This record gives sequence, C-alpha cells and structure tokens, in this order.
Amino acid sequence: MLKSAILATFKDLLEAAAAAGEAEPEAMCLATADETGRISARMVLLKGVDVRGFRFFSHHDSDKGRQLAAHPRAALCFHWEKLGRGVQVRVEGMVEKIDAADSDAYFATRPRPSQLGAWASRQSRELASREVFAQQLAELEDRFEGDEVPRPPHWGGYRLKPDRIEFWYGAEFRLHDRDCWTLDATGEWQCRRLYP
Repeated sequence: MLKSAILATFKDLLEAAAAAGEAEPEAMCLATADETGRISARMVLLKGVDVRGFRFFSHHDSDKGRQLAAHPRAALCFHWEKLGRGVQVRVEGMVEKIDAADSDAYFATRPRPSQLGAWASRQSRELASREVFAQQLAELEDRFEGDEVPRPPHWGGYRLKPDRIEFWYGAEFRLHDRDCWTLDATGEWQCRRLYP
C-alpha cells in the first residue's frame, strides 16, 4: 500500500501541473521489458491513483500487454516542465491486471469512437493500410449500431503497485533535489535523499 504522505505529494504535484497549464498532466512514460530483457517505452495516460497504485488501460495483446505478461515489472516517469525548473516523478513496481468490473466501468466512459477502436485495433501488429482499419471500424459501427459497445475481452486495466518512488525537483545549475522512497522488506516506506 502506498503511504498516504507519498500519495498526497503526488496528487498535489499532479494538481499543480494541471493548474500550471501542462497540456496532459496525466501523461506518463511507461517502460516494460520482454522475456529477453529488451526494454520498450511509450507514453500512456494515468487513469487513477490511490493507495493501491497507478492505474492505466491498454490492449492486453499489444507489445506492452505481452511484455507485462512475460515480465510483470514496469517503470513510470511523469515530467512536468512547467513546475518550477521542472519536476519528475519516477515510479517502479509490480504490475497486475485490474478486475473486469473496474475495466468495464472505465470502458463505458470512453467516447464511442475510442470504444470501437479498441475492438478494431490489433495494437502493435502490422497494418496493411489505413483503409483496412477504416473498413474494420465501419463494420464495427454497423455491428453495434443502436447498442452500447461492450468492452472487448482483450482490453482492460493495469495497476502498477509501487515499491520505489522518486520525486525529482529541478534546480539551477542542475543541482536538483531528489527524494527517493523505497518499500522495505517489512512493508514500510523509507525515504532517503539522493545526490543530483
């Protein structure tokens, strides 16, 4: 479980980033590794954070989904350049799928074109042409016409359960402030300051 003081610090920074005019304060870089150790990184959106961890959604058969199935550890990095001289939050930990009910609830809030896209996309697989994808979307629009679009079985949420979080505050001359929280073997969070 995430310590309440750590969660409060993160939420305060996220709020400040939004107030400062960051275009997408919820944007985070997600790094995963496959079974050989090859690392991939991409931007995804944070869709919730609480004491259990950081939540995001994706196609389970995408590169990231297959990598998380093979190696369920990941890292996140938020970067908010409009806060002071820049703030980063680095998060590492285990990743688990969230339950179907939570995935269903979030999927229902997505715009209909995004819902249809989740059905049509074979995310990370080769696509012959944009026209092929457009045709698949049109077929799905016909299939679900007049009905709500259900969540596809290959799409859902993940939660990164942190065991390390670093708050990095930019400073002049690159003399940054860094506070690193780690979860110890007893389940307690310990904080130490790091050199810039």
